[in-house]
Amino acid sequence: MRIVVWGINYAPEVTGIGPYNTALCEHLRAAGHDVEMVTTFPYYPAWEKAREDQGRFYRDDVAGGVLVRRCWHFVPRKVRRWKRIPHEASFVLTSLLRILAQPAPDLYIVVSPPLLLGMAAWLVQKFKGAPFVFHVQDLQPDAAIGLGMVQKGLLTRMLYAMEAMAYRAAWRVSGISDGMRAAFEKKGVPAEKCLLFPNGIAFGAWPERGAFRRRHGFSEDDFLAVYSGNIGVKQGLDFVVRAARELTDPRVRIVICGDGANRERIAGLAREVPAVSLLPLLPADEYREMLVDLDVALITQVAGSGQAFFPSKLLPTLAAGRAVLSVADDESELARAVQASQCGVNVRPGDAAGMGRALSVLAGAPEVCAAHGEAGRRWVERFEIGRVMADFTREIEKAGVREDDRAS
Repeated sequence: MRIVVWGINYAPEVTGIGPYNTALCEHLRAAGHDVEMVTTFPYYPAWEKAREDQGRFYRDDVAGGVLVRRCWHFVPRKVRRWKRIPHEASFVLTSLLRILAQPAPDLYIVVSPPLLLGMAAWLVQKFKGAPFVFHVQDLQPDAAIGLGMVQKGLLTRMLYAMEAMAYRAAWRVSGISDGMRAAFEKKGVPAEKCLLFPNGIAFGAWPERGAFRRRHGFSEDDFLAVYSGNIGVKQGLDFVVRAARELTDPRVRIVICGDGANRERIAGLAREVPAVSLLPLLPADEYREMLVDLDVALITQVAGSGQAFFPSKLLPTLAAGRAVLSVADDESELARAVQASQCGVNVRPGDAAGMGRALSVLAGAPEVCAAHGEAGRRWVERFEIGRVMADFTREIEKAGVREDDRAS
């Protein structure tokens, strides 16, 4: 089959959706399919393009054997809610023009967000006739309301209308968690049209313990609670800094590694909190060293957002056998996963004292952390990336079979 994957993030981005889009394209190519990626110039999570990419409209690269067609889009200097509209819309427009100029593939795989890409895929289907899978990483309208970014009204009705149109037009609708697939059905998508396509994790050998601690001046006796990834609004890291102010155990050190739209604000809040250290986003090798050296991973969400998306940073944490302290609503996908896997402890957003107590308890009970880590490692085996990709590939290959039957 000839397959075009269409989404805003791709390698060399190392966090967020980009690594999963990259893994999908490379797997499909290895499975014998002709694969192209239509995406942007790299910008995430720093929200800044490389100097050599600024001002370029289109460029073609070959990465990992995959033809990558890059399209210009607007990247705001400072991320604001209203600026996300031209940010996403600019990519949808430039990539739509490029898609329309190319021959139709056997299948498009359209990755949302941005939600507006679903409308563009509907339009392409009208012109090209090729089916598309609408793969949802975040339930964008639900997340926007849950985060308080928009109020219910005309705008949200428009968002839900666009979402519904994309679902109706898609050949299949896929999501990254069981809860997301259930949400599709509640929104009227037939069960037989829904696919589970979770983000996967590659298993392998881990580095020796100690390199991360030595590099950044932490002792073996420090109890490291580490957040790593995007520093944005929906992560709610200001709560983590507030909880750090209430710590009474001097062994507990909180480390925030990453970049994003909210980094400067979090750095300002943490400046006078000795227990908190900020580090830049880590390259892949150092990220693995960090996972080995931490004692508990912090995975955080603001209240009201947890049913709209699933933080895939949970998967490598569990693969490394690390315990988790999550901050999420009890009914969120994250809290349910922590409970189901027995990989750690969940604290409700806003309960800074509860988070401080949980950290102190875990710091004094290494055997509990080890038990959480081992339970999580067993649970996460179902997300092994080869298995996840193979299951999804078998499903989408049915689109090719359908086209062959129609031709005959």
